Amino acid sequence: MGKRDLVIEKVRAVIAAPSCCAELKISAQNYLNALNTATEKDAAQKLVAELEADVQSIDTVLAFFSSAEGVKVFGKTVATKLTEQAKKVKAKGGKYCFCPACTAGKEILDMKETLL
Repeated sequence: MGKRDLVIEKVRAVIAAPSCCAELKISAQNYLNALNTATEKDAAQKLVAELEADVQSIDTVLAFFSSAEGVKVFGKTVATKLTEQAKKVKAKGGKYCFCPACTAGKEILDMKETLL
């Protein structure tokens, strides 16, 4: 599988991720819709910009999961589990959020030269 095919696979994974925000889903779908057209590069640039804004660092999500706002969003039990998972990821050297959208998004960013 070539890099471009891998990027396309990861874009589809981002779209399918329950943790993907609406703006990123739109950018990702617009990129897929633009494949092999004159607007592909523009759509790719917009996707990369959206990913750069949305893929979160482990420190950011750790702070959120352990905050009062995180408890409000996820509930105490889930927020506690997410906080513990984030601590484990960070302890193992992880630098980015471990949710499916951020994981696939970071992989796309690591290959963004293929898109641009």
